[in-house]
Amino acid sequence: MKKYMDKSLPVQERAEYITSLMTVTQQAEQLTYQAPANEKAGLESYNWWNEGLHGVARAGTATMFPQAIGLAAMFDEEEMKNVGDIISDEARAKYNEYSRHNDHDIYKGLTLWSPNINIFRDPRWGRGHETYGEDPYLTAKLGVAFVNGLQGSGEVLKTAACAKHFAVHSGPESLRHEFDAKVSEKDLEETYLPAFRALVKDAHVEGVMGAYNRVNGEASCASSYLMSKLDEWGFDGYFVSDCWAIRDFHTNHGLTKTAPESAALAVKSGCDLNCGNTYLHMLTALEEGLVDDADITKACTHLMRTRVRLGMFDESTPYDNIPYSVVSGKENKEVSRRCAEKSMVLLKNNGILPLDKNKISSIAVIGPNADSRAALEGNYCGRADRYVTFLEGIQDEFDGNVFYSEGSHLYKDRVMALGLPDDRLSEAAIAASNADVVVLCVGLDASVEGEEGDTGNEFSSGDKKDLRLPEPQRKLIARVMKCGKPVIIVNAAGSSVNVEADCDALIHVWYPGQFGGKALADILFGNVSPSGKLPVTFYKEARDLPDFTDYSMENRTYRYAKDNVLYPFGFGLTYSDIVCTDLSYSDGTASVTIVNNGKCDTGDVIELYVKDTSEFAVPNVSLCGFRRVFLKAGQKQTVDISVDREFLKIVDDNGIRRSTDGRQTLFAGTSQPDSLSCELNRKSCISIDI
Repeated sequence: MKKYMDKSLPVQERAEYITSLMTVTQQAEQLTYQAPANEKAGLESYNWWNEGLHGVARAGTATMFPQAIGLAAMFDEEEMKNVGDIISDEARAKYNEYSRHNDHDIYKGLTLWSPNINIFRDPRWGRGHETYGEDPYLTAKLGVAFVNGLQGSGEVLKTAACAKHFAVHSGPESLRHEFDAKVSEKDLEETYLPAFRALVKDAHVEGVMGAYNRVNGEASCASSYLMSKLDEWGFDGYFVSDCWAIRDFHTNHGLTKTAPESAALAVKSGCDLNCGNTYLHMLTALEEGLVDDADITKACTHLMRTRVRLGMFDESTPYDNIPYSVVSGKENKEVSRRCAEKSMVLLKNNGILPLDKNKISSIAVIGPNADSRAALEGNYCGRADRYVTFLEGIQDEFDGNVFYSEGSHLYKDRVMALGLPDDRLSEAAIAASNADVVVLCVGLDASVEGEEGDTGNEFSSGDKKDLRLPEPQRKLIARVMKCGKPVIIVNAAGSSVNVEADCDALIHVWYPGQFGGKALADILFGNVSPSGKLPVTFYKEARDLPDFTDYSMENRTYRYAKDNVLYPFGFGLTYSDIVCTDLSYSDGTASVTIVNNGKCDTGDVIELYVKDTSEFAVPNVSLCGFRRVFLKAGQKQTVDISVDREFLKIVDDNGIRRSTDGRQTLFAGTSQPDSLSCELNRKSCISIDI
């Protein structure tokens, strides 16, 4: 047996041995994402770049789950781990078969560059729907669960997860290659770093990806400050640049003058792998004395260590026999549908929902997202083997007449190129006038909110200009509302949107995955109760937000917002009435009794918030615990919810997390304890001093 195949040896020793079998030139070749084969070192060619944000992405068929922001709206750690487990099963199954066919192309490996745990601090950021929202505690808990699912619990990693983008990265997209995010020590410790710390320390995430921007003057992919944090947390995986981010060092940031200098700065700072081509200049950097052999060897060893942990040098792994039949398997798709149901957030309901099939004979399904697959997908998605759009889900569930009209283009002024402006408005009015009730499907998709370079319309490099729907959809809503029929607005978007309409019901469905239409129909007709919660604050006006380039948390997110809130973080209605009673707290655990006083079975989320009176505490409240529950009508139960005591601490202006010196109040309920949440929820939270 060759030494690098000996599983009895420590992983580090095996990795060092593999690296020693290569020349420095060959080691340098391994530092780019398209790593070549090396027979002597036992290396097949390997492409490190793969994506698994909400399903195995960009490499053919896979189960497609709701977009990450929708998964966050479930507030469900157990389900997040389950989703990660399914994604890694499918990634392994696909990798096994691709390898047997000698296919080592991009998006076909085991290193999944997910999850995105940046804080969704500004609703205009186009990539916000890739994240778990605006709260560091929620992001940390869901991120840890997802990584545990991706990586598994065995000695061999099932897949290698990657925490990105480290750190302080959330737009603007148009400036990301040149922008310097200025951030205080307090905001770093309190908001931007906790999720990364949790994924490194608690989930032992195998990879960390740097961001494009600078942070307080240093390149994110070559930051002595950020790298020192990884060392402090005990990170022993591999560090990868965002794609072509190292090139920005000399072309945009002005930190270096040449590509060899950029390669040297990155690798000496601790960036092991280059997604891009700047590390092709590594040997020139070596010749110029900008790096030495040890810098290259160290980075290569880190990469070999990850490949060892993935079992790439083992005769066999526990995952070799995962059958290809798991890919888009029936059970996996059922989980996708269940997640879609849990993720949808009922924001308004005047009693029209759930719809009673016995009282209506016709429904008008109208809007550019009504029959859109793109509205189900989000970005960084795979190709599902079957989709159910919102229109199709309603048609499958309802036996009466269903009148359909696209109504408008998503953002252009006409649907048909040869038509006049607003060419589908009259059809929408006709459909609405002939129906008993209207389901109006509006919103966005990944072509209008997303990553720079991936979007193709008038919005700014994937970011949103404001919080309004595109003008053609605003016209559509106005025309349909004039028809005088009951209107249920279904908003598919990955971020905060103000639909500006006094509709009868409003459901925010995110990008709900391949069976989003089935999940929506089940909710509309009362087969299941909605139970999602907002993982972000929905604001009224973009003009009242801080400047997009300001990374201070002042007046941002529910913890610091002063006004301008349309729907609060943590809010979401059900068809029933879950009430919390008898709250107690002891030694990191809160106990609360809950009862379903309504007439239907429902899921819901019990949320714990802390309010602190200390000088450095956040001005509002902070999430410190949550638990998804399910209660039958009339059922009563007591649940224990773990409270992370680190999140009960306050952070001073020097970025030091410390125990409070003020009074703390713990709140429990199905929303925040703020006045708007209580008004919308028609109930108050309970509280105790701790």
